[in-house]
Amino acid sequence: MTAIQFQNSSETQQGQKNTWPHLGLVCITFSKQVRFRTITRTRYLKLSDVERESALRELYRHNLQCLHNALSFCQENKIRLYRMPSGLFPMSDLEDEIGANILEEMSADLSKIGQRAQALDIRMVLHPDQFVVLSSDSPEVVRNSIKILEGQALTLDLLGLPRSPWSLMNIHGGKSQRAEQLIKVISQLPEAIKSRLTFENDEYAYSSEEILAVCQQAGVPMVFDAHHHICHENLDSYNHPSVALIFYAARETWANPDWQLVHISNGEQAFNDRKHSDLITAMPDVYHQAPWIEVEAKHKEEAIAHLRSWWLIENNHK
Repeated sequence: MTAIQFQNSSETQQGQKNTWPHLGLVCITFSKQVRFRTITRTRYLKLSDVERESALRELYRHNLQCLHNALSFCQENKIRLYRMPSGLFPMSDLEDEIGANILEEMSADLSKIGQRAQALDIRMVLHPDQFVVLSSDSPEVVRNSIKILEGQALTLDLLGLPRSPWSLMNIHGGKSQRAEQLIKVISQLPEAIKSRLTFENDEYAYSSEEILAVCQQAGVPMVFDAHHHICHENLDSYNHPSVALIFYAARETWANPDWQLVHISNGEQAFNDRKHSDLITAMPDVYHQAPWIEVEAKHKEEAIAHLRSWWLIENNHK
């Protein structure tokens, strides 16, 4: 019996079965069961058009199979939330349109993955990379950010995932002191993006209160990250009153509160260390009320298993 299978069985001890919260797997497994491939822009640009098409076709097919593997892993281990890597289809947004054309050819294969996720009742979400800065004071950076989001939205569309926060694309606020500009840009986004867009508080630029205000004014949901919050505010406990206060305020930004998603990580060397630890050993009490939690720990599925071994059992007895 594997670690996760053992912890799953612990959830049904004494006839009790935990339903909430759902703990989510982020991108890959700590084991080698789910691994994606990529290609650097430098290497890609050195290839001829024929070589580019061949390389991307092989890479995309590999990553599509890995998506299937990820869903299988989640099914086997009773994980109902999966964050896909943002770089599933590298170079698909380039002007040569080679990657974009291959994706269109593979649209039926992508659609099958979305249908399978729906059949398995697994929620699939995205977290676009750090280059997305909608609050930048550079129009070029904003345009490029929107282009990246358009590519991510297209992936979700090709997967057949709904244009709603159920299949969210979560990003950070970006450049600080630019909330007004950020809200303006959000209002002008295409529906395929805005309908899925969520924002997360961070340790540096946007506090929980600041990103909450942006979400309230822009009409988009907030993904609360308790660890980012305690780092930004230099707190010494996940049960500081502000944690629960922001958690419930963030819930109000979700049209469907049952879809509310939050993040958890722990500090590697100290409580408010920004670097992520291997496992999760401390949780906010209020997270017992969270429907969906992405587990941002280095040991991935082992961190989920560890949480199931103590925290979800504690939740069952509350």
